[in-house]
Amino acid sequence: MIFSRNIFPVLEKELETKENIVITGMRQVGKTTILEHLFSKVATGNKIILDLENPLNRKIFEEENYDSIWNNLKVFGITNAKKTFIFLDEVQYLPDISRVVKYFSDHWDVKFILTGSSSYYLKNLFPESMAGRKLIFEVFPLTFPEFLVFKGINRPQTFSFPQKAQLKNRIAYEKLLPYFKEFMEFGGFPRIVLEQNPQRKKALLLEIFTSYFEQDVKTLSDIKDTSHLRDLILLLIPRIGARVDITKMANSLSLSRDTVYSYLAFLEHTYFIAMLSKFSSSIDRRSAGSKKLFFCDSGLANALGKMSEGQFLEQSIFQTLRPGYKLNFYYKDGGSEIDFILDEQSAVEVKTSASARDIAHLKIRTEIVKLSRYFIISYEYNNRKEVILATDI
Repeated sequence: MIFSRNIFPVLEKELETKENIVITGMRQVGKTTILEHLFSKVATGNKIILDLENPLNRKIFEEENYDSIWNNLKVFGITNAKKTFIFLDEVQYLPDISRVVKYFSDHWDVKFILTGSSSYYLKNLFPESMAGRKLIFEVFPLTFPEFLVFKGINRPQTFSFPQKAQLKNRIAYEKLLPYFKEFMEFGGFPRIVLEQNPQRKKALLLEIFTSYFEQDVKTLSDIKDTSHLRDLILLLIPRIGARVDITKMANSLSLSRDTVYSYLAFLEHTYFIAMLSKFSSSIDRRSAGSKKLFFCDSGLANALGKMSEGQFLEQSIFQTLRPGYKLNFYYKDGGSEIDFILDEQSAVEVKTSASARDIAHLKIRTEIVKLSRYFIISYEYNNRKEVILATDI
């Protein structure tokens, strides 16, 4: 059974366009399932889906003369006499595939739908010569609404933050709270969400981490001593939701600042972590200064180390907001901070319990950064009009 994801309607519409589709994201986020879903949505029989992790499938495209590839595809009943859809999973196993995609796109009516595990790799895999021929879509672990779909829970949809703040219901909150607790603890990798046994969930999360090290780190990086990267990851967990101090981490690990920078860049480009920039009306100022750290998934972070209750909450809210909004944060020397700025329009604070004082302080900070709207996302039930319940995100 294939469960619906928020990205499905967007990708389904793209099946009707000319550009090739590239779907990327960390391992185990559901890219293969999305590919299979899109394959089922194509009405023509002139389509094929192949996993390039299989060396025999890679051989189909390893022809010196690209025209000869059609002879290999004819074995599967594929012809170039009409519109062709070619679905390829795990394209990072065939680095030269971008040349094939470009050549086929230029000479025949062919649309490729491709998946790969890392933007770090795919940005080099698809050079500038592919500009205008592809669209890249990022897939992340499940948001909380998607998590509920996988759990078979039908939650009424409210799409705007003002609606979410207005339409609170205590009975619905109490019903959804156990699910949100599970989402915080075990995260949103589809395989983990569908597993019922808590001990197996933990074991599978550790297996995802092991796979990341065995596959992405060893094949995509030139890091010789991976123990330093491992130690950095463990050092980052208590810093989730906080600004990263490169100098302190470099000193703690006895590494140079440049090395720590390069490790963080690798972790970010392989989707293991995310780094939010400070909000500013100036792009130059936005790129300067320390950034705010989050992991790709709360469950993975929880399996590797310990987080506070507040970190669990903010990490989980980040996971749900990330796919749908451009996220920044705000801070001012002296301690004034706003957890998230959404689409450069709304200020959002995340609190276990929202007080009147919290709301008043957020209002002042929102006025400082000249935004029009502000909300507090609260774990505990709160009826104030400025408060959105975490279970309603």
